[in-house]
Amino acid sequence: MRYACYLWGGLRHVGRLSDDGTELTPLALGDRAREVGVAALVEHLAAGGAMPAAQGTRLPLTAVTLEAPFPRPRRNLFCVGKNYHEHAKEFAASGFDTSRSPGQDIPEHPIIFSKVPECVIAPGATIRLPRGVSDAIDYEAELAVVIGRGGRGIRKSRAMEHVWGATIVNDVTARDWQSRHKQWHMGKSFDTFCPMGPFAADTDSVDPAATRVRCWINDELRQDASTRDLIFDIPTLIETISAGITLYPGDIICTGTPAGVGIGFTPPKYLQAGDRVRIEIDGIGVLGNGVA
Repeated sequence: MRYACYLWGGLRHVGRLSDDGTELTPLALGDRAREVGVAALVEHLAAGGAMPAAQGTRLPLTAVTLEAPFPRPRRNLFCVGKNYHEHAKEFAASGFDTSRSPGQDIPEHPIIFSKVPECVIAPGATIRLPRGVSDAIDYEAELAVVIGRGGRGIRKSRAMEHVWGATIVNDVTARDWQSRHKQWHMGKSFDTFCPMGPFAADTDSVDPAATRVRCWINDELRQDASTRDLIFDIPTLIETISAGITLYPGDIICTGTPAGVGIGFTPPKYLQAGDRVRIEIDGIGVLGNGVA
């Protein structure tokens, strides 16, 4: 099933999306849903609860205002750099890759960084170009895995048992800041630099290990790949992160972006005011955001 976090009657709710994608059925999740969105459902199920009952009248999707499924994640989003072969090569060739060892375009181990929760914005919200701070703002379409059952020291062989589902993120990046500061955290965490949504899908609706990721800038298809092409698959990422860090229900792991980002073009095709970014991942939906 697919789920949404949305505003209705001045309050935040979590609802189950109908199979045809036209209606939302509110779920009885109490005040926790008003705080954390779909994370309330993930936490409830992780604690052994049954699927919450419907609460209230079904609503047309057109009648509500969608928020990010996880409007303020409980902590920083875990992110993975250079996790598609072709993207690793295009990034190495760009001259902005401070993580690259001489002669080595493909990383030996997952490159993990994070984005602050406060940079998450809703589908339809505006990506703000930081005037006077950076003119090198790039897009990155990504599948984001949602942890359903926490743990530490999770082995690859059991890792998918800890996955609740997935959503879509745009890992917006200030390329000059990413290069200048060596560590990527700052250039990835500017305000509005993590559009997310429109829905979160459980593993009955999406197979995170085998789904298609596409991104259009205006009407130009820029990125098109399958998560089958990941250098480090999802179980490897979970094993790597959880080796020394406890994962919790609702944690989000952004799995990396395919080739076709703006820095891969000559000259680079950075985001400009008036652009429209549209990301589609099969089994989840379409995330669209304007740029200003």
